[in-house]
Amino acid sequence: MIPRYDAPPEPGRRYVARPGVYAILPRGRRVLLTHQAAPWPEIQLPGGGVDPGEPPLAALFREVREETGWTIAAPRRIGAFRRFTWMPEYGIHAEKICTIYTARPVQRLGPPDEAGHAEVWLPAREVPGALANAGDRAVAARYFG
Repeated sequence: MIPRYDAPPEPGRRYVARPGVYAILPRGRRVLLTHQAAPWPEIQLPGGGVDPGEPPLAALFREVREETGWTIAAPRRIGAFRRFTWMPEYGIHAEKICTIYTARPVQRLGPPDEAGHAEVWLPAREVPGALANAGDRAVAARYFG
């Protein structure tokens, strides 16, 4: 069983399983993150949902590129967690099953493709405290020691 963060599921509410992949992307002493402006502004690990039939690593490469404008290399799985949340952009209550990787940012290809996202670089020591959700914070705190 993987750990759960944030609120427990509400009794009687239907949740859609939503697998996702996310990455901790260190480069030197800084870490590449994404700032998402809507539905509320927050700093996040780059990543997102795995589309039906899409391999998880293909989704990770795609999502990081869409949200940061960067390509990555050498992804390695470092953890997983789940959270129950409302996803206003999809109009669903979701059980997000979040698999976290670490990878190396290799090359900036341009600005993020995904509207409302911007690349953010923070010193590694600031990353756990900057992340919006408790699961990301916990994995980042373990990773950075």
